[in-house]
Formats: sequence, structure tokens, C-alpha cells
Amino acid sequence: MAENKSPIKYFLSGGFGGICTVLAGHPLDTIKVRLQTMPLPAAGQAPLYAGTLDCAKKTIAREGFRGLYKGMSAPITGVAPIFAVSFFGFGLGKRLQQKTPDEELNYTQLFAAGAFSGIFTTTVMAPGERIKCLLQIQQGGNSPQKYNGMVDCAKQLYAEGGMRSIYKGAFATLLRDVPASGMYFLTYEYIQRALAPKAGEKKQDASIGLLGTIFAGGMAGIANWAIGMPADVLKSRLQTAPEGTYPKGIRDVFRELMRQEGPLALYKGVTPVMLRAFPANAACFIGVEVFMKFLNLVAPGL
Repeated sequence: MAENKSPIKYFLSGGFGGICTVLAGHPLDTIKVRLQTMPLPAAGQAPLYAGTLDCAKKTIAREGFRGLYKGMSAPITGVAPIFAVSFFGFGLGKRLQQKTPDEELNYTQLFAAGAFSGIFTTTVMAPGERIKCLLQIQQGGNSPQKYNGMVDCAKQLYAEGGMRSIYKGAFATLLRDVPASGMYFLTYEYIQRALAPKAGEKKQDASIGLLGTIFAGGMAGIANWAIGMPADVLKSRLQTAPEGTYPKGIRDVFRELMRQEGPLALYKGVTPVMLRAFPANAACFIGVEVFMKFLNLVAPGL
């Protein structure tokens, strides 16, 4: 992405890219959350899900294909502002470090700008993440449903504990998003620069540029989750636990998880995450780049 784009253009383009992300990646996100939060099996019993494919099969068998899109109302409602704020934070983080609008930032500065965006996103992302996870772990079939959709879930959470309940897990979300967002934007910019034609080389045609965006966006998503996965597991456990389960928050979640399941549990659900990361984030950056070009045509002075 060009260095001299305004934060407002990043804001609008990020919102459109975020919608593309959810539509492409929500089914595997549902599987990820169910794997992360499934109860430990009793001695001699098989786990609820044997893995990613088994979870997908059982979800579809019990709830139909729509079960994979459970809880999507929360992220689809919040995703435009979340990604808009994320890309705005990145654009602002870049602008704050530039001495001139066209100055090219080094990779450390790009990571710092991305990490800066993670602070912005937590404010709007934490409540949606809490509601999404609670809706995603509800089993279909004949099981009773505690929450009847996003609005009902938000109302019940507020009645149980006010805004503090809705924002439960916000610190864990921050621990995930600051380093992960730094790696996300750094990876995308690094690959785009590496694939860009050098001085004197023939300019790429549109199809090669599109493939470069797909590859850079997909790899950015993988890098994001490679860094953010452990904090995401802790966040999911904390946000879906009954009130009072973890009095000291994320520290209690971490201690219990290490004691009962060991370090590998920090990457529980990694398979659907990585399967989702490439296409979802490739879709995001395609959306961002397309919308950025659209804004350059209709509002070049924005």
C-alpha cells in the first residue's frame, strides 16, 4: 500500500476489506472456537471433537451448513468498524512516523504502526468477540439455547454484569492484537515490496499484481495468527467461562491450562485458524486495495 494514502482512505477501505474477510472465513472461525472451548473428556471417553474435519462434520450434521455461520451477526455488524479502525490506526501510525507524506518507512516502523492499530481495534472488538464466542459454542440439535442471537446475548450479559461483563476478556484481546497486528501489516508490506518490480524492470500486468496481493494478504493472515494464537486460546476460554470461574482473569486461565493440558493447548484450534487465515485475509487485502483504487478515482483529494 502506498505511503501517502490518508488515514481516512485506510479507514473506508479497511471497512470494506473486513466484510470480505468475514464472508470468506467465518465457518472455520466457528470450528476454531468450538475446538478451543470443548470440555475435557472424562477418563476413558473420547473427546467431543477428534479434530477440525470431525468438528465440521458434526456441526453440519446437527445444525446444517448454517451452523458454521453461527454467531456471524456479531462480527458482520462490528467488522466494518473493526477493520476500518484497524486500517485507520495503521495509516495514522505510519503518518505519525513520517517526516514527509511520501517517506518510505522501514520494517521496524511498519511493525510499530501495525501494533499501534491493535490498540485501536481492541476497543470495538472485545465486546463482539465475547458475544461471538458465546454464540459459537452453543450446540444445535435438541440442546437448549441460552442466547437467541446477538442482541439477546448482549442484553443477558449486561443484565448479569453490566459493561464489565460485555468487555470481559478485553485485556486478553489486547495481548493478542497488539503484536499480531504488528506482524500482520509488516508481513503484507514486506512481501508486497519483495514482489514489486525493481527500478528499470518491466511493470507487472494486473493479473500478476492480483496474485501478489492474494499471496501477501494470505501470508499476513498466517503470520498474524502464528503470533496471536496463544492469547486467542486464553481469550476464548476466559470469555466463554461462567462468571467467577477465573477470579484473576487471564492469569488463572493460563495456570489452569498449563496444569491440565500443557503448552501445546495454547495452539488448540490452530488447524482451522491457519486454513481460514490465508483465504480470509487474502480476501481482506483484495477488498482494501480495490476500494482504495475506487476512492482514488472518485475522491482523489480525500
